[in-house]
Amino acid sequence: MGIISVEQTDHLYWLGRYTERVYTTLCFYSKSFDMMIDEKIESYQEFCKSIDIPNIYSSKKDFLRRYPFDDKNPDSIISNLNRAYDNAIVLRESIGSEALSYIQLAIYDMNKAAASNAPMIELQYIMDHILAFWGIVDDQIDSEQVRNIIKAGKRIERIDLYARLGVSRTELDREVCRMVPRVERSGLIYDKAMLEQLKVLVQNPDLDYYKIVSIVEAII
Repeated sequence: MGIISVEQTDHLYWLGRYTERVYTTLCFYSKSFDMMIDEKIESYQEFCKSIDIPNIYSSKKDFLRRYPFDDKNPDSIISNLNRAYDNAIVLRESIGSEALSYIQLAIYDMNKAAASNAPMIELQYIMDHILAFWGIVDDQIDSEQVRNIIKAGKRIERIDLYARLGVSRTELDREVCRMVPRVERSGLIYDKAMLEQLKVLVQNPDLDYYKIVSIVEAII
């Protein structure tokens, strides 16, 4: 692949972010599903607050249904999956038809899950297809820069979500160590000072999650 245009760069970066957003929010949603089904309290409000989305849901049951499947809700999982597809479809020549097909399969399974009374199996298939998409990106895309832009977006989104969800310092530190070389080799314009500050922040035993989110969003 030759010179990557600004428009292509933007699509690649957001393809990485949206695929990661779908994968990570699905992981946490799946972990929360059984607990929310059995619990008496309405903990979905805390989930919405942690990932900074408006609580538009009338009940736990409404959240469990609409958060993954309501395509009219811009914060739903399906809306983010559709955005991933919108970026992937214009990148067919850059990422290849096989990589694109895994995003299409994820949408197919999301639609199946939405029509099911027991959607967790199809939701697991979506996560499997996103993992397969990332595997194809590594295995079949010849351009190192294309791979690095997608992976930079992926890692930045993961750190953003992990900080919002309050994961451990060890996990955040690991993800920052994986993100830094991707950003540095991506050719993206980034703030070196912010990158260094993030590396310091995740070493602090008392994590300032709010500041980590602010910094990671300002790197690119």
